[in-house]
This record gives sequence, structure tokens and C-alpha cells, in this order.
Amino acid sequence: MDTVEITGYAASVMVAISLMMKDIIWLRWLNFIGCSLFVIYGVAITAWPVAGMNAFVACINIYHLIKIYRARAARDHSAVS
Repeated sequence: MDTVEITGYAASVMVAISLMMKDIIWLRWLNFIGCSLFVIYGVAITAWPVAGMNAFVACINIYHLIKIYRARAARDHSAVS
């Protein structure tokens, strides 16, 4: 088993684990890591649909994480004021 194959398996495991999370923040972070590994894997095996779709999903995860953290910061800030 080579590094590329290990990367693909690690990506699969991360995405699978992420889907078992109850906490949306953990889900988004683990899914982001899995998608990022799939991007690396897709590029390594020149599977552009795999790399492209997972890059898109990774961006969606980052977008939602930013929204979550901004909402939390606004809520914490308003509680202090």
C-alpha cells in the first residue's frame, strides 16, 4: 500500500466519522479534513471530478464554520455588553 492509497483510505474514514458526529462543529471540521484529503487523493490519481467536488464541499464546510463562529462571537459579545 502506497501513500496515495493510504490518503484515500484516510479520507474515507474521516468523512465516515464526520457523519457520525452529533455536534455540527465537529462534523464540519472532520468532514473538511476528509474532503481535503480527498482533494489530495484526487489530484494524485488525476481524478479531477473527485478533487473538484471535494474541494467544493471543503469550501462549503469552511463557509458554514465561519458562519457558526461569527454567530457565536456575536452572541458572546452581546452577552457581555
